[in-house]
Amino acid sequence: MSAPDRLRRLAAHERRWMRSLALWAVRRRDGVGEGDTAFGYARAQAPTSYGLVFVFAVETVGVSFLLAPYPAAHLVMLVLDLYTVLLVLGLHAAAVTRPHVVGPGGVRVRYRASLDLWVPAALIASARVETRFPDANRVEEGVLEVAVAAQTSVTLELARPVTAVGLWGRRRRVRSVRLHADEPRAAVAAVRELLAERR
Repeated sequence: MSAPDRLRRLAAHERRWMRSLALWAVRRRDGVGEGDTAFGYARAQAPTSYGLVFVFAVETVGVSFLLAPYPAAHLVMLVLDLYTVLLVLGLHAAAVTRPHVVGPGGVRVRYRASLDLWVPAALIASARVETRFPDANRVEEGVLEVAVAAQTSVTLELARPVTAVGLWGRRRRVRSVRLHADEPRAAVAAVRELLAERR
């Protein structure tokens, strides 16, 4: 992928998490329509996100005191530190405002501002509750793992593969989607109900 393409994708990602901050502030969600059922996945990562925000905020104050005698360096570090705090909050906001969605036509699997995969109901063979702790260093062929806090809790098996597109545009054909949901049993029940209605 060329450098301009990477910059475009990065800019789009930035817009999505910034928009998520605005949606979070007004308690709204992205892409949840009439007749859709949303399933969150942010609960498991919330303590880590808030912990990072606290650490970066403390660092911002500390660095401000250290660099007070050097105005130019102080300004640069202040901007970088504030951006980092905003980024961490924005990524958490994206997880809150961009949930997984089960709708009349299928399942929308999402992760923060970096993944949005549509799986048509006609391609879903089965859904089950399954707690897994995937190895981040090992990529299974044909399997998309959307882990939160290093775990997945729902597995969708597909009748035919779908194409998942990553943040940097990398495309993968997958026949299994493993994702995390705060309420996995309710999520699986909603998918099975969707499949039953189609049959």
